[in-house]
Amino acid sequence: MKRLVYLSLVLILTSFSSCEKNSVSDFQYTTPVLLGDPNILYHDNTYYAYGTNASDGIEVYTSEDLHTWHKSPHLALHKDSTWAERWFWAPEVYYVPEKNKFFMYFTADEHIGVATADSPLGPFTQEMKEPMWIDGKAIDNSLFIDDDGTPYLYFVRFTDGSVVWVAELEDDLKTVKNETLAPCIHVSQNWERIQGRINEGPFIVKHGELYYMTYSANHFESPYYGVGYATANSPYGPWTKYEGNPILQKPKDYIGVGHHSLFNDKHGQLKIVFHAHYAPGKVLPRIMLMADVDFSDDAVPVMKIGEEVLAPVVSR
Repeated sequence: MKRLVYLSLVLILTSFSSCEKNSVSDFQYTTPVLLGDPNILYHDNTYYAYGTNASDGIEVYTSEDLHTWHKSPHLALHKDSTWAERWFWAPEVYYVPEKNKFFMYFTADEHIGVATADSPLGPFTQEMKEPMWIDGKAIDNSLFIDDDGTPYLYFVRFTDGSVVWVAELEDDLKTVKNETLAPCIHVSQNWERIQGRINEGPFIVKHGELYYMTYSANHFESPYYGVGYATANSPYGPWTKYEGNPILQKPKDYIGVGHHSLFNDKHGQLKIVFHAHYAPGKVLPRIMLMADVDFSDDAVPVMKIGEEVLAPVVSR
């Protein structure tokens, strides 16, 4: 029988130089990057971090080492470049060499959109100021391009709570093929029912012949917000959730962890970047955290979480 390859997550155990101490005594980390729903792009020896925080668009930070970050004085995406006026959430940025463009997939006013730029710093703009999918509300869009070049967009619709769906894209990477739209996963495990009926924040990677969908569950305000994963032999599924989910929930002093994305660092190490509540009893602004991701051939999936979790720091 073919042995499945499973996901193993190991949190980074690294100490950071001290900048400014947080005022909450329970959290003794240095000044964190304040981003929810974070995404990191590595391009030309620089890391770019995007996420949910600004009321009028999408912020961007840069780093050379994933430890010290510099916040750009300009938004990567400003609301004036879109159709929307509010709720700019969950950006993901990709460089597409064939088009020599950077693509930002984002949520605004509970609709999904895409904008492009010539630089990872932006400005990201839309040729047509409109959502990608206009047939209803949707959030948390994530791009996956398979080995054969077929582009897929995963996103969340408010059906049966919040459900992850998939559809193919046209070659422009902007147009949804509505005839290919199909559901992927919905709330089905006990840990996902603590607060709300929510599966959201999907992100797809392929390892060997197996597709991995990592996702978040519960309401983001819940301390039990966490990360699970499912596997499939096709981008359309059927998806089988790991019986040991959640693989990430309430590590050490951090709560409300999730809505993540995956990226490869300069050494080729696969990493996960995710957010946590700012402090116990204070959800916003959320902070950005990171961990290493590894795959194993174990017959029983193993999830390893380090004893200490630290946030990247902002340079002053």
